[in-house]
Amino acid sequence: MPDAQRAAETQYCRKAEAKMNTQKLTILYERLSKDDEHQGPSNSIKNQRKLLEDFAERNGLIPYMHICDDGYSGTKWARPGWQEIIARIDADEVGCLVTKDSTRIGRDHLRVGLYREMFHEKGVRVISINDGVDTDRGDDDFTPFRDIMSEWVRP
Repeated sequence: MPDAQRAAETQYCRKAEAKMNTQKLTILYERLSKDDEHQGPSNSIKNQRKLLEDFAERNGLIPYMHICDDGYSGTKWARPGWQEIIARIDADEVGCLVTKDSTRIGRDHLRVGLYREMFHEKGVRVISINDGVDTDRGDDDFTPFRDIMSEWVRP
């Protein structure tokens, strides 16, 4: 193989490797307020995990990782998984956050709205599957109303 061709292939491989190393994560976030008393993850968490994984793989949202808060209320913000998500977003590691629905983020419409604005400013795409929300498709006028109603219905 000629030296020029080898050098070009080496440079191409380095660029591909650099792109892989800078690719941002998709976070699949599961949360459930009450533990269903099973050993390990609850049934609801398992179902959320499967839904989110299937969605991510169908839509090419790779690489992804799961972050879970099992047994934590959406009215509390000191959830360990949620704190990890915020730290990763602050570290510019996250490109997309996927949840089953908007209530997984939280049940305080003002705070959820502030987080949505922060995600927008940091370029993080937010998808809530069951609500049909995908910030790449633009604003959803019903999102604030859903957030207010989810605050009223606290488990």
